[in-house]
Amino acid sequence: MHIVYIHQYYCNPGMAGGIRSYEQARRLVARGHTVDVITTDITGTQGQPGWRQTEDDGVRVHWFSIPYNNSMSYARRIRAFAQFMVVATAKAARLKADLVFATSTPLTVAVPGVLAAKMRRVPFVFEVRDLWPEVPIEMGALRNPVLRGAAGALANFAYRNASEVVALSPGMAAGVLRRRPSSRTTVIPNAADLALFEVEPTAVAQFRARHEWLGDRPLIVYTGALGAVNGVEYLVRAAKRMRELDPEIRVLIVGHGKEWEPTKRLAAELGLLDDTVRMWEKVPKSELPVILGAATMSTSFVRPIRALWENSANKFFDALAAGRPIAVNYGGWQADLIDETGAGLVLDPTDTDAAGEMFAHYCRDESWLAQARIAAHKLAVDQFSRDMLFDRFADVLDRAAATARKTRNASATPSNAAQTHNTSTETLDTETNGSATTRDALGEKRNASGETLRPATTSGGAPPMSDSADPSNVVAAANTNGVVAANGIGE
Repeated sequence: MHIVYIHQYYCNPGMAGGIRSYEQARRLVARGHTVDVITTDITGTQGQPGWRQTEDDGVRVHWFSIPYNNSMSYARRIRAFAQFMVVATAKAARLKADLVFATSTPLTVAVPGVLAAKMRRVPFVFEVRDLWPEVPIEMGALRNPVLRGAAGALANFAYRNASEVVALSPGMAAGVLRRRPSSRTTVIPNAADLALFEVEPTAVAQFRARHEWLGDRPLIVYTGALGAVNGVEYLVRAAKRMRELDPEIRVLIVGHGKEWEPTKRLAAELGLLDDTVRMWEKVPKSELPVILGAATMSTSFVRPIRALWENSANKFFDALAAGRPIAVNYGGWQADLIDETGAGLVLDPTDTDAAGEMFAHYCRDESWLAQARIAAHKLAVDQFSRDMLFDRFADVLDRAAATARKTRNASATPSNAAQTHNTSTETLDTETNGSATTRDALGEKRNASGETLRPATTSGGAPPMSDSADPSNVVAAANTNGVVAANGIGE
């Protein structure tokens, strides 16, 4: 197939940021597909206006310079989203395609995806990385009722026109299905790049020896964005209590974003900066393995907002790939995995003193650390390996393309019109009468209450998605064949 892949913030391993799209695109090329990625150069340093083209492992990448960073105001960010929407639509319309794939955020990437797919009469597949507009509304960033309505309409537009939807967590899938129960939705979270995070012990030893402030001391790391949603000052405040109990433990924050300076000021005010707490600017993805290899424990934080629990942050999966315990300060599906497997710590969302006490205790508990490392690595191998999750991703694209071919063939055969109509009606009835389902680790279907499903009846209407349903358990609604939970995740 010839695939047009739209991602406003695509990164390769030489850049700072998640490489999900790079890994998926290069694997598609390895399977014989042609892939054109449409993206932006967010640095704004491109010498000439317009498009430039590069190649990443056989993937053609088309870049358009649109400056963007987390320090921008919301109005400036919306302007960047709109600008990319326009230029990406024009670019996608000029590229050949058998399938168009778009990955959010922002939600506006759906517009060029849908329009290009309609122009080419090919299927459109949409990937949801964050629930918009639900997350910005709950954070208080989207208050205008008109803008809320427009954002909701855009989400409905994306889901309605997508042959398939990929969601990065069970909660995101539930959010999609609350808006459009008939959407065929597959949960494929971010992945653990096991090969990337294989680091020689000598490299780790050299890293520690090179930094005198570290040496052989325990090290807690945070790697990733310092944006409004992350609340990394939580770690700084926890470090204050931790130092009172164990002044030898060190904290390293590696990242960038709007909250960089406020976080740095807080560390200085608490007397922690350049002693207990070190802060480094963002580094390329290729440099993260040795940092995590040197870590005693890694961390992932969000502010205490329920909608943020459904995240699928790369830092969580990077820690698993590196075989390092991961500490989080939120509930939801990742916290459940940690509790079930012992792969890390679930901290109180707001009590930073309690978090500091837990850090001080567990960073010195060698028995617990050894068991947590084994559990983290096992999760990476058994549930989140990049190759395994890519197979599921490729299946989604193949299914969308096959469905489109069947539809075209049926439309081209008038004598089959009546039969096609009847088949479509039966499918609609199944969708209408389905119920919320998921799969456990053994592949057995269960309903939203966790009960094993028996053969479906054909009577009654579809139950609505309950607001009280636990999104970590509910990954599908309204179509018993419409949702796949990848490898038992979220159960």
